Amino acid sequence: MEIIKNNSWLMLFVLFTCFSLKSHVSFGADTISANQSLSGDQTIVSKGGVFAFGFFNPAPGKSSNYYIGMWYNKVSERTIVWGANREQPVSDRFSSVLRISDGNLILFNESQLPIWSTNLTATSRRSVVAVLLDEGNLVLRDLSNNLSEPLWRSFDHPAHTWIPGMKLTFNKRNIVSQLLTSWKNKENPAPGLFSLELAPDGSNQNVILWNRSEQYWRSGPWDDNAKFSAWSLK
Repeated sequence: MEIIKNNSWLMLFVLFTCFSLKSHVSFGADTISANQSLSGDQTIVSKGGVFAFGFFNPAPGKSSNYYIGMWYNKVSERTIVWGANREQPVSDRFSSVLRISDGNLILFNESQLPIWSTNLTATSRRSVVAVLLDEGNLVLRDLSNNLSEPLWRSFDHPAHTWIPGMKLTFNKRNIVSQLLTSWKNKENPAPGLFSLELAPDGSNQNVILWNRSEQYWRSGPWDDNAKFSAWSLK
């Protein structure tokens, strides 16, 4: 009887250990679901291993500020391509958490106050997940409707890097541009003084502006044969 009892405890221990390992490994996947969260050194990685997403510090040893963002996973020197909370860093990445709440992806700081959100309205869907794609696009999807377009895409909210497949647009009706904004400096990803955007005159050109007012550079007209690789504004 004692042997059976001991074996029962051993089996429970093994099952608990396996469950813990499985729960930990799941953070290496490409998805954050409604019952998961991201904090500390946890990351998600796109299916083909091209991009990783998690907390980063742009100036280790010099700053205690952390941001949630995306970087190339297979490049030896960490190269950030997108950041969410550029103007509101957190100081403790282990107490801060990124999770799905009420159909939105929300970042809560160390005081559990929301400081960044995908900010979608009327999305109380319980089947919403965040997925990191190999193209460098973080998307929110509704699993209950596999045929629907993503609810939200990071490609629609550029930071400082122009990734292939991303489009910069200019809404003539609302006079609103999707644009890239430089970092303040290499240690601070807050929006800086330079921006890259589509020329508002409809000339199919890109312009770099200083302080959103003074033209610093102009690309010349683009055509269908124009190609580029990832482009970063620093």
